[in-house]
Amino acid sequence: MQRHESERFNLEIIDYLRVLRRNWVLIVASTLLGLLVAGAAAMVSTPTYTARTQLFVATQNSGSVLELQQGNTFSQARVASYVETARTPVVLQPVIDSLGLEISPSALAEKIEASVEGSTVLLNIAVTDSSPVRAASIAEAVAQSLISAVDRLENPSSDGISPVRLSVVTPAAAPSAPASPNARLYLAAGLLIGAAVGIGTALLRSAIDTRIRGEVDLRKVTDASLLGSIAFDADAVKKPLLTQVPSQSPRAESFRQIRTNLQFAHVSHSSKSVVVTSSLPGEGKSTTAVNMAIALAQTGQRVALVDADLRRPMVGEYLGLDGSVGLTTCLVGRGSLDALMQPWGSDDLQVLTSGSIPPNPSELLGSAAMSGLIDALENEFDAVVIDAPPLLPVTDAAILAQRVGGVVLVVGSQIVKVTDLQKSLSSLSMVDADVLGVVLNRLPAKDPDSYAYSYYSSSKSPTEVQVEDNMQAPTTHRETSESPFDQIVYGDKDVTSAPRYFGSQGGG
Repeated sequence: MQRHESERFNLEIIDYLRVLRRNWVLIVASTLLGLLVAGAAAMVSTPTYTARTQLFVATQNSGSVLELQQGNTFSQARVASYVETARTPVVLQPVIDSLGLEISPSALAEKIEASVEGSTVLLNIAVTDSSPVRAASIAEAVAQSLISAVDRLENPSSDGISPVRLSVVTPAAAPSAPASPNARLYLAAGLLIGAAVGIGTALLRSAIDTRIRGEVDLRKVTDASLLGSIAFDADAVKKPLLTQVPSQSPRAESFRQIRTNLQFAHVSHSSKSVVVTSSLPGEGKSTTAVNMAIALAQTGQRVALVDADLRRPMVGEYLGLDGSVGLTTCLVGRGSLDALMQPWGSDDLQVLTSGSIPPNPSELLGSAAMSGLIDALENEFDAVVIDAPPLLPVTDAAILAQRVGGVVLVVGSQIVKVTDLQKSLSSLSMVDADVLGVVLNRLPAKDPDSYAYSYYSSSKSPTEVQVEDNMQAPTTHRETSESPFDQIVYGDKDVTSAPRYFGSQGGG
C-alpha cells in the first residue's frame, strides 16, 4: 500500500514538473513582467526618509539600592505610556507651531512611530517624510516637545519636581538614503509574485486544457498499445509520403516501427485487413494509412490500400492517382475490382481510390458488397489497409470496423481532447471492434511530450540519400537493410521470424 502511494506521489510530482516545463515560456514571461512592474513601481514611487532619535527615561530620586531598583521599575512602567503620548496633540501641536508646519496633529501622527527597545527604558522615535532635513527637524522637535509634556504631566504642581526625567541620548540626523522604496524588496516581491502568477496560470491552464499531448495523457484514457509516435514535420505538408524523405530519417523509422508493432498486434488474427481512422479530421489518419501501406509493401508483401473515406478522399491526391473511379464504382457494380486497382511505386502496392463521392456513404460501406470486396482483397493480398473517415463526425469507420480484423486509431497531438478520444473508443467498443493500437501523430519536436528518434544504419548521411520530390510520379526507395525495429528480440522470439502478413494464415 505504501509503495503504491509512493508511486502515485512520484507520478504526481512528474506530472506537475511536466506542466511547468510545458508552460515554461508563460512562467518566465510572467516572472519578467512581475520584475518589470516592480521596477517601474520602485522608480515612480516618491522616496521617503526616516530620521530617528532616542530618549532615556530615568527617575529623579536617589537613595538605597532598593529605592533605585524601584525607580527603574517605575521608569519601565511609565515609558510605555510615553510611547502613546508621543503621538498625541499635546506633544505634536507645539511641534507644528514651532516648525510652522501646515498639517494637523492627526496627520502628523501618521508620520511618527514611537517604540520601546525591549525591556529597557529607551524610547525610540522615528519620523518619516519626503524631505530628509524635515524628517530630522520633526524628530528632534517631537523629542523636545515630549520631554516638556512629560515634565508638565508628571508634575502638576508648578513648584514641584517631576519624578521622571527624559533625556535625548541619540540626536536626530538627516538620513542620507531613502527608507523607501526599497528597490531590492520591490524586485524580490515582483519576482515571487510574477512566478506565482505564472505557475498558477500554468496549472489552471493545464486543468482546463484536456487535449492529448503525449503518451502520458493517452494513458489516462486507454491502455491500448502504442504502435508508434510520429513527430510533427512542417515539410510533411509538401512531402507527406514515406518515399519522399531519406530512408533513415526519423519519420521513416517511425513508420517502420509502426509496421513492426502492427505485425505483432495483428499476428493472432485470421483477417488481413485493418482500418485506419481517427476521432476528428486533421489528425493525419490518411497520411498514416498511406505510409503504413508503403512501409508494408517495402517488406515484400502484396499490399492493398483502399480509400474508404467517401466524404473527403485524400489517398488518390497523395499518391497522384486517378480518383474518379474506384471503390464506389466497384460497390455499385460498374467495374471489376481487378480493373479498378491501380499499381503504385516499384513495390507490390495496389491502390483502390475512393471513386465518385456518393450521397449515401454509410449505406455503401455497410453493404454486403463492401463485405464481399474486403473478402476478395484478403484472398488476393497479404495485407489490406483501409483509410476510413473520422469516428465522431460520421459512423462510417464504426461500420467498417465490424468487417475487418482490427482498427488503428490515429491520435493527433494537441488536436483531439480527452473526451473526444473517450467517445471514439466507446463507439468502437459498442461494435466490438478490435483496437490493435494507437498511433500518436504530430508530436512536437521540442516539448516535454516531444518525440525524438534517430537511427542511421547506413554509412551515408541523410542528405546523401536521394529524395524524390515529384508527388505525381513518386519513386519508392527500397530498403537496403532491415530496419532496426525488424531485428528486435522479444524474449526468445526474434521479430524477423514474425509473419510477413497480417493474418496467421498464409497469404495469397
